[in-house]
Amino acid sequence: MLKWDVGFDLIHILLFLIPPYVANAAPVVLGGGAPIDLGRRTWDGRRILGDGKTIRGLVAGLVAGFTAGFVEAYAVGEGTLLTIAILSSCGAMAGDIIGSFVKRRLNVERGRPSLVMDQLLFIVLAIACAYPVLSVQTPDILLPESVLFILLFTYVMHRAMNIVANRMGLKKVPW
Repeated sequence: MLKWDVGFDLIHILLFLIPPYVANAAPVVLGGGAPIDLGRRTWDGRRILGDGKTIRGLVAGLVAGFTAGFVEAYAVGEGTLLTIAILSSCGAMAGDIIGSFVKRRLNVERGRPSLVMDQLLFIVLAIACAYPVLSVQTPDILLPESVLFILLFTYVMHRAMNIVANRMGLKKVPW
């Protein structure tokens, strides 16, 4: 078992962040194909999620996040990291899907930015889903200063990586 220090611990935070970041990024590269909502609409006449959320992207995100967690757990020798990776990757993908659902209800066009739903909801749900294990195994990650760091770091990284992906032709918009 890893010994977790009390307080702000950058290494543990980065180990936590890698799987949900990988899960969130993988659909940009590996996604495409049939949309998760299969073209269906809700009570308001709008698509449930839209064409940007695909089955292949969801599966790719989950597999990539789980794989990142497996590599971490193996490299560090701590199986709990795999459990945290699975939970946080599921949370990241759920956050992305929920954000898309809410954006469709608010009539936000596909590809239009939304600070909370695009840059932060995936990591908030990653933390929430992994909370049961984090609270026991790595409570330092849940300290207010750690969460604030995670949110600020995620915002900056998300913006930077989207600009890079846009310039590489992987994304149509830089947000």
